[in-house]
Amino acid sequence: MNIRFALLAALILAIAPAAPSLAAENSGSRVALVIGNAKYPDSEAPLKEPLNDVRDVADELKHDGFDVETGQNLTGEAMRLALSRLYSRIKPGSVALIFFSGYGIQSGRQSYLIPVDAQIWTEADVRRDGFSLETILGEINNRGAGIKIALLDASRRNPFERRFRSFSAGLAPVIAPSGTLVMYSAALSSVVSDAGTDHSLFVSELLKEIRVPDLTAEETLNRTRVGVTRASRSEQVPWISSSLADDFYFIPGSHAKPGAVAPPPLPPRPVATPAAQPPAVTPPAVANKPATGPVVASKPPATEAPPGHATPPPPVASPPAAASPPAVTPQPAKPPAAPPQAHGDAKTALALADDPTIKSLTAKINTNPNDSNALYRRGQVYASKGAYSLAIKDFDATIRLNPKDVEAYNNRCWTRTVIGDLQPALRDCNEALRLRPNFVDALDSRGLLNLKSGANKNAIADFDAALKINPRLTSSLYGRGLARQRNGAVEQGNLDIANAKAMDPDIVKEFAGYGVH
Repeated sequence: MNIRFALLAALILAIAPAAPSLAAENSGSRVALVIGNAKYPDSEAPLKEPLNDVRDVADELKHDGFDVETGQNLTGEAMRLALSRLYSRIKPGSVALIFFSGYGIQSGRQSYLIPVDAQIWTEADVRRDGFSLETILGEINNRGAGIKIALLDASRRNPFERRFRSFSAGLAPVIAPSGTLVMYSAALSSVVSDAGTDHSLFVSELLKEIRVPDLTAEETLNRTRVGVTRASRSEQVPWISSSLADDFYFIPGSHAKPGAVAPPPLPPRPVATPAAQPPAVTPPAVANKPATGPVVASKPPATEAPPGHATPPPPVASPPAAASPPAVTPQPAKPPAAPPQAHGDAKTALALADDPTIKSLTAKINTNPNDSNALYRRGQVYASKGAYSLAIKDFDATIRLNPKDVEAYNNRCWTRTVIGDLQPALRDCNEALRLRPNFVDALDSRGLLNLKSGANKNAIADFDAALKINPRLTSSLYGRGLARQRNGAVEQGNLDIANAKAMDPDIVKEFAGYGVH
């Protein structure tokens, strides 16, 4: 008996050191929140990938033993409640995972997950309406999770990026607690366009690797990164950050740590068949940017830096240009036809009256007719919806209340340029640049104006000046390409256009909406 007891004690002591590192592997201690936000009213059309991705990622995690909650098209309040439920399900030593597919924004060197009802016009709005990844991971850690995993397919080009000047494209590095594994679908500060397919490339590769047994989580994500990089020919390279101290296996195999408990057995996965997307949840809407409408900048603090819109293109040499080139009178050449306008003001106003953002701003204006900020923002929304004459009226009112409102002058210049009212547009752009020399948005607007009027040399000068301030300003790069082509520098123009299209595949459609082809 004594010998048997001694042997048993020795065996217990031998296996005891392995127990703490396996706490998170215990069956029933895996929790996950999987969110897919696709229907953003500010976007031209709903994203096609997130809802399918959420369904398949959730199914896979369930097969791997996770207690999964899913959310689709979540508003800010719905995301808060879903995160609260995730936190409440965490036990000491749990594995806690969050997957998010939708739009993300980098602000103040942090990454924010954006709900579908976010109303983002300034950088402060990002912090108000978005959800900081660092805050989420910190709370998960505070609840006692042993392993924290965040998988973000949120490096998409988003509809908010041109609204505030300190915007940085893509997502930011995360400062996370120990025991955290984070993966972004694209490299830091870079973006990818939604491919419009049923599944994103990132999720397709992730599901392929996560189903391989006997791989640590780090191995799974590294293989995913390699798969995405190869499939995209290095155009999309996911980013990974890990501070895991212990190995974690989505599906433990023969080489997993001794004593690791595999997830409970589940029925075999069904053969994938096309499935209809679940009904979309219609959230409170914000301004919807039309496919051919202008993208107008919001009022930023004057001290903020110019935005970056996307992954930088290959280096493009720009000849030195003097900031704020001299104003010119548009040449008498007949400009291209302006895009079709909306119907009469009254009919258009009635059609847009139920838009939640316009309704909210109109209520503020009715309460205080001198609310220049509300008038300016409503003008932006009208312009984004193609209601150009209504937008100009609101910018008129804004300028009457504040004759030094440089952003209102710039936006009125841009809107007048789009509809072909070029002489008044030129006066507005010149006034904006007088009030704020080197104002990159006004240089970009005046470049478009000169391009539409046929003043190609002056358009090149304006776009050069804008690109000297912000080399990643896609609209100026594309506009300069067109102006160079028309001015005889075909090879240079082709290079500008190719680089602009690489940064933003929709730039051709955007300029077509301005009447420029």
